[in-house]
Amino acid sequence: MAAAAVLLPPVTPPTYHRIVSETLRVPFDEKVSIPVGLLACQRDPLLREIATTVVSARISQAPTPPSNGRKSKKEKAPPVPSEPLLEVVLHDTVIFPEGGGQPSDIGVLTSSDGELWDVIEAKRHGGHAVHYVRSKDQSADRALRSFSPGAKVGVALGDEGWRRRLDHMCMHTSQHLLSAVLDTRNLPTLSWSLTAWPTPSYVEIPRSMSADEIASVQDEANRLVFEGRSVHVEVEELHDENMPDQAKLESGRNVGKALPADYTGGVKRTVIIDGVDRSPCCGTHPPTIHNLQLFLLPHTESLARASTASARLYFLAGPRLLHHLGAVHAHLARTAAALSCGAPQVPERVEQVAEERKRAGKRVDDVEAELAGLLARDLVGAVVGAGGAGAVMHRHRTDDAANPLGFLNAISMAFAREVAARPDAPPYLVVLSSSPSAQTAASTSVVLVFGSDEARVKEAGDALKAKLNVKGGGKGRWSGKFTGVWREKESRAVEEALAPLSGVNP
Repeated sequence: MAAAAVLLPPVTPPTYHRIVSETLRVPFDEKVSIPVGLLACQRDPLLREIATTVVSARISQAPTPPSNGRKSKKEKAPPVPSEPLLEVVLHDTVIFPEGGGQPSDIGVLTSSDGELWDVIEAKRHGGHAVHYVRSKDQSADRALRSFSPGAKVGVALGDEGWRRRLDHMCMHTSQHLLSAVLDTRNLPTLSWSLTAWPTPSYVEIPRSMSADEIASVQDEANRLVFEGRSVHVEVEELHDENMPDQAKLESGRNVGKALPADYTGGVKRTVIIDGVDRSPCCGTHPPTIHNLQLFLLPHTESLARASTASARLYFLAGPRLLHHLGAVHAHLARTAAALSCGAPQVPERVEQVAEERKRAGKRVDDVEAELAGLLARDLVGAVVGAGGAGAVMHRHRTDDAANPLGFLNAISMAFAREVAARPDAPPYLVVLSSSPSAQTAASTSVVLVFGSDEARVKEAGDALKAKLNVKGGGKGRWSGKFTGVWREKESRAVEEALAPLSGVNP
């Protein structure tokens, strides 16, 4: 008989959530909401769903602008919802409201009639968690009937919400671990950011770190991970005597964040990594760090402010680290295939390709310079051959180069050198234009005007503006851009614009 294995879902140990105040209790009255700090998502971070009761619900109000109609950079107004939302307060919830640097969870409510309602965000209002519920195609007033006070509802993270929660937990707890190790190096965490999936998050520290320092911190953090240090939470009543202090650097800059001024939950929550760290925090954290596997990007990003300097140290852990490794491997595999080599040879082949491109670019520059000289010599010959009172001419070319105006300038400079060597050269005015081979209504053609008389050059530029709507200007040389398809009629329009300057009718 074949052996069978049954995989049980992970369970939070009963010792994870510890209330250390004798008088503090989790409210059991279903008519009141449990305060943030004692929520089910904070008591048991692995819990994915519960049954609970509606305390209140209302139609979400659009944000009210300040009296001056503006918000400061630090207090940007939230976007006005594009659809009706309900603000639902529950007795308890597994959906974490944003706080402590950790973004909000998302999830699903199930009303008593079995209908599912998406929770797109949860926020802390004072000391209570408010769920922002999408009212779907119903009117908001009709949707409110499903969430009348006292109604029984189910609240769940769902698959997408659990993936988001797991990522946030791993990154948040990794930040606590990383900051604790950095503290032993006299590098306090000034701030941190749990960035959007799947980019690396970062901690901000007072100075940059060398690659060796970063490797040492990573080794120490992962040594603690491999030891499987446990995590638990201590909760107590919040009062003036145990209010967390706001640490500061000698420069006066705050280290970390103070308790929000609008928090009214009356609960102080401390997250403890056994033998490593104790930090006030309202976020969700797994009961152990044994599967975090912290990875630090081996460089820091320096920041400069008016009075202080600091640096960002980026890190990855948990699902985000696995995604990063998979994405980097896929990029490396595609690059190796494109270069027809194995992955270990990619750096060397990239250097070879870069060097070959540099040499090819030099050859192109040399050929363009030679071509510009030949075209300039041909122009000088045409000018000298015109004789008389002077020559006015236009030359158009097709060019798909990245900088066609640069090539026209090269022709004009080569022309100036050539004509300076010809004492028999008469006065001249030359218009060069260039357009790409494949053109659309949005294509750009470039025009360059130069000559022996600056006044005539400006006069020609003004004529092109009037005749072709060319946008441009300049002193000595006049350059501009034409938007659209350059056809034969545009070349004729140039000849018409130049005719008064040459005294010849087109």
